[in-house]
Amino acid sequence: MVGLRDLPPRELAEGLPPEAAPERGAVRGAFAQLHDTFTELRGYPQTLLFLLAYLFFNDGIQTVIGSSSLYGSLELGISQSQVLLTFLVVQLVAVGGALLFGRVAARFGAWRTVLGGLVVWTLVVGVAYFVPARVFAAFLALGILIGLVMGGTQALTRSLYSQLVPRGRESEFFSLYQAMERGTSWFGTLIFGVVHQLTHSYRLSIVALVAFFVVGGVLLARVDVREGIRAAGNEAPSVV
Repeated sequence: MVGLRDLPPRELAEGLPPEAAPERGAVRGAFAQLHDTFTELRGYPQTLLFLLAYLFFNDGIQTVIGSSSLYGSLELGISQSQVLLTFLVVQLVAVGGALLFGRVAARFGAWRTVLGGLVVWTLVVGVAYFVPARVFAAFLALGILIGLVMGGTQALTRSLYSQLVPRGRESEFFSLYQAMERGTSWFGTLIFGVVHQLTHSYRLSIVALVAFFVVGGVLLARVDVREGIRAAGNEAPSVV
């Protein structure tokens, strides 16, 4: 009589119930699920358009955040201790910014508030170009402005997306949301680096990021949020 320990691994797996014998590895299965979810997005065009807009403006946001220390130290001549202090202030201000944006969204709707936030982000990048070198107060003021808009924009974007997700499919659609966020977050950094290589100016590199907020804002403005919420089977709030 042949025991289980005598069976080859393949035969042992085939002899187990379907739920105990995975057909795909964990990584392959995860990518397959993301592919299936992305394919299903074709049936939700407003959600797909929202995600496309998000990829652009979120990439701009992440690049501004990630490159600000480089910009402050190498272009503006701000000391490392001052840069770290500014980062701490930004994190504290971001909490208040999220609360402020939440109140604005309650009155004017999350969609309009996020669009307004993208306008502010565009102004932030434009103002950053004119910040004088070795003036810590100006750099700190810029950081405070970034903190105000950073927390609110990210929180409201996630909240708005949740309304565009089909009911009962939140887990897989948010997995796609996270995967797309991480998978394209390098593009803004690439543009930032290429512009610096061509111009040898971090000021021009930071200004180049305006394109991400403009393109993202234009795409977001075309999203019919009410239609997207209806198609997802969710109840639309009084203001969107």
